[in-house]
This record gives sequence, C-alpha cells and structure tokens, in this order.
Amino acid sequence: MQRLIVGISGASGVIMGYRLLQVLRAMPEVETHLVITEGAVRNFALETPLALADVQALADVVYDNQDLAAPIASGSFTTAGMLIMPCSMASVAGIASGFATNLLLRAADVCIKEERRLVLVPRETPLSRLHLRNLTAAADYGCTIIPPMLTFYNGADTVEQQIDHIIGKCLQKFGLTYDKFRPWTGGK
Repeated sequence: MQRLIVGISGASGVIMGYRLLQVLRAMPEVETHLVITEGAVRNFALETPLALADVQALADVVYDNQDLAAPIASGSFTTAGMLIMPCSMASVAGIASGFATNLLLRAADVCIKEERRLVLVPRETPLSRLHLRNLTAAADYGCTIIPPMLTFYNGADTVEQQIDHIIGKCLQKFGLTYDKFRPWTGGK
C-alpha cells in the first residue's frame, strides 16, 4: 500500500483535483490523504455543482487544512509524496519560501525536507515573473512542476480527456499507471 497526499488548493480548476481523487479511488494500492484549502472549498462552490462531502468521500483520510497536528505534518509519517492539483500561486509561493502556515503547506514542506516526491500542478495564466520565480524556486527544491497545458498529440479533444492526460503525467511520477493516459509513441 502506497500512501499519497493529495492537496487541492484555491486555484481555478478544482475539478481536476476531484477527477484525480476519482482515479485514485480505483487504485486499491493507493491510500489517499486529502487536504483541501479554504480557497478550494470556495472554488468548488463557484465552479462545480459538487458537494464538498462528495469530494471528501473519495479519499481514504481527510484532514482540516488548519490541523498542523495531523499525521501528514510530520516526516515520521511515511508517504510516497504529495500531489497538489490545482496548485494556486499563493501555495506555490508558500512552498517556495517555506511559509508553512497551514496543513497543505506544511505537508509540502515535509515532502521537501524528507526528499519525497512533490508534484505541483499550477493553474494560473498569464504567469508573471514573480510566479515564474516562485515556480523555479520550487523546482530548485525538488518539486516537479506539471502545468495543465493542452496536449494534442494524443487525440484529446475534450476537457475530460485533457484532464485525464495531466493526471496520467502526474501519476507517472509516483510509479502509477493510468489507463486513460495516452503517451507519445512517435510519429508515423
């Protein structure tokens, strides 16, 4: 069993985090530990018809974002790492500067200090130089940055297929295979 922390922060695109949880729920070898920021809760209400309880029900364990005593706040609680989808620029800034004032940021900080995989799916456009600086700093600390950019080589022509592609790219970083991910196989 592999423990994976899933973070959903307050960027637009929280539906990606919901879809990620659906995909992980179908993987019995993965135990999900979920933390949702207050901004993400607001975005679920603004961007989707989903009830927060339905989102949380997809995770094995759910934590309050203000609970800095949660197991995922400690390096002694072993996980495969963390995936934050979507990752707001505020969260990227907190991660890049070590400003761990909530559980999402503290869990990310733990992954960095313990040298565990930390995948960020930043959702912002356009990116300012400040955003780019923070993303570069996060990458310098070992984070993998996977922006949810459109992909066309795989024939993805719906939003759902585009999201599935990004999820597949992210899960590869944890050694997990997602059957709806279509990798590049070379030109014909």
